[in-house]
Amino acid sequence: MTGPIALEIERKLEQAFAPTRLDVINESDRHAGHSGHDGSGESHFIVEIESAAFAGISRLQRQRMVNAALGDIPGQRVHALAIRARAPGEAAKG
Repeated sequence: MTGPIALEIERKLEQAFAPTRLDVINESDRHAGHSGHDGSGESHFIVEIESAAFAGISRLQRQRMVNAALGDIPGQRVHALAIRARAPGEAAKG
């Protein structure tokens, strides 16, 4: 089941970037007992997003764009957010 924060992340990124691929992966259960795990079940996420909006943009700028689109979610409502952003046709980097 997808929680309300994950759904909000998806909605905001879909509106901002019209992605060709978007995966919001909740890894909160893997961080139980660690710093930032608040018991909500929605404290740690990975976002994998592919969008034409990222073409010709540096990795740092892509991160900033995603964080800006998410508003107060990163760092305030979610403890950790890993962002893997790429343009269509770019190879995925692990």
